[in-house]
Amino acid sequence: MAAPARVRMNRTALLPVGLFALCVVPLASAAPWTPVFLLVPVLVAAWVLRVGVDVGDEGVTARSLAGRRTVSWSELAGIRVGERGDLWAVTTRGTEVRLPVLRARDLPRLAALSGGRIPSPGPT
Repeated sequence: MAAPARVRMNRTALLPVGLFALCVVPLASAAPWTPVFLLVPVLVAAWVLRVGVDVGDEGVTARSLAGRRTVSWSELAGIRVGERGDLWAVTTRGTEVRLPVLRARDLPRLAALSGGRIPSPGPT
């Protein structure tokens, strides 16, 4: 059993988060209760590092900041492209699971990672 392929947000997204954290420091030192504002850049950094999609032998796992949802290959009915190009895994029960960080342009990559379980889109 191979390790799942991980698709995550680009780590360069942490640069503006770090800059934002530096900008929050003066505000966080203004009063005894304001250090709570430092939690915002910490949560955003955790989101950048955690959110993504894992594609493995068991299926497709969508990871969010607070949890994850796995759709096994037997439950996967297809992939839906949203109006803004975001991807959704459609299950055989009719529910949908958003695939964070993946866009319509990533469909060939997702098809390759799935090992042929998701068909590769052809030229239009």
